Amino acid sequence: MELNGYLVKSTIVAALGGLLFGFDTAVIAGTTHDLTQAFHLTPGLLGFTVASALYGTIIGAMLAGLPGDRYGRRDSLRIMAVLYLVSALGCAFAWNWDALVAFRFIGGLGIGGSSVLGPMYIAEIAPAKWRGRLVGFFQFNIVFGILLAYFSNFVIGQMQFGLAEWRWELGVSGIPAAFFLAMLFGIPRSPRWLVKKRRVDEARDVLKLSGEKDFETELQDIVQSIDAEHGRGSEPLFTRKYRLPIFLAVSIAMFNQLSGINVILYYLNDIFAKAGFSKMSGDLQSVAIGATNLIATVIAMSIIDRVGRKKLLLIGSVGTAACMAGVAGIFLTNTHDNLLVWLLIGYIAFFAFSQGAVIWVFISEVFPNRVRAKGQSLGTFAHWFMNALISGIFPLMAASSGGAPFVFFSFMMVLQFFVVLFLYPETKGVSLEQMQRKLGIA
Repeated sequence: MELNGYLVKSTIVAALGGLLFGFDTAVIAGTTHDLTQAFHLTPGLLGFTVASALYGTIIGAMLAGLPGDRYGRRDSLRIMAVLYLVSALGCAFAWNWDALVAFRFIGGLGIGGSSVLGPMYIAEIAPAKWRGRLVGFFQFNIVFGILLAYFSNFVIGQMQFGLAEWRWELGVSGIPAAFFLAMLFGIPRSPRWLVKKRRVDEARDVLKLSGEKDFETELQDIVQSIDAEHGRGSEPLFTRKYRLPIFLAVSIAMFNQLSGINVILYYLNDIFAKAGFSKMSGDLQSVAIGATNLIATVIAMSIIDRVGRKKLLLIGSVGTAACMAGVAGIFLTNTHDNLLVWLLIGYIAFFAFSQGAVIWVFISEVFPNRVRAKGQSLGTFAHWFMNALISGIFPLMAASSGGAPFVFFSFMMVLQFFVVLFLYPETKGVSLEQMQRKLGIA
């Protein structure tokens, strides 16, 4: 089948949650210095301020499967859009540190929820031939949101807002949040969710409009896999037969954060400052790194359905391990500061080409239809839990030893290489229903 406008529009709208995900997680990098001064933050309190949104993402990811199953993926994304909007406005007008942390937590609920629901919705509406690229578009929007956040911080930094600069930087995301909410009223429900709710005729219409040529065969395959006729639309996730997909989802999510990616994204300006860069040059370097992230993601998306998920992960493991080792060497020896930007650009390129492009696709593929929402929530919860843990303690670790965290990240990527090599299956070109048979969980 070929891509049609109906399918493309549905994918783009659902992936807007990824843009807000990327923007809201990265924009904090430009505010850490101002927030430290405005609220007299210690390194520990700064870590908590950054991680406050991440605590929200943990809960949002953990609970998103409940409304996702009950009300549908699309309607639950509308709730996430409202949370994004409330968070943006709340941070812009925060009257004290407690209010700022509370509204960042609310934004985190939206990030965590959309990181579960967005990829799941796209995976369920996309045909196997295009699934890697279409779900990968969610990741494209994440990195585009990250670049947009860095560029937004740079532009706002030139406007001389003074003490109010951080308010503008955090509040401007309300614009795309409102657009996301409005656009969600123009896309269909997931056909697999509709079958799960025994609304088979509606599911057939969605598959037909999405351009699925053999939509009746596809529909019957979905019906059979969910066992809709027998009323077995859902079952417990934590059973022995799901141990492999649980391991795959949790491990790829944990390795994603053990690479150090969000330490780089959240504390990029602080890392440059520690290496001697000015605020102006640090903001510009951040834009360059965000652009590298975007370009590498586009390249990965263009080949993920041909090369496969596993090979991309293996290539990325080697590259990120080498770059993190180089960054560690700079901070441990206090030499070769001029290489820092290039090592970070290389690291971001390898990460975006591998883990960044693969994670949301892979997690959405390895669970069968009847437990996909729960499995997606579990994998995403593991991602955000590790994110909050690592990002929250990084300022303390970096204050005592600037190079030690990067040694750890490099070692984790070496470990990831061998786990992927020996334990991960290849999922390219396999329908979601065929995948559950391949993993022995039909």
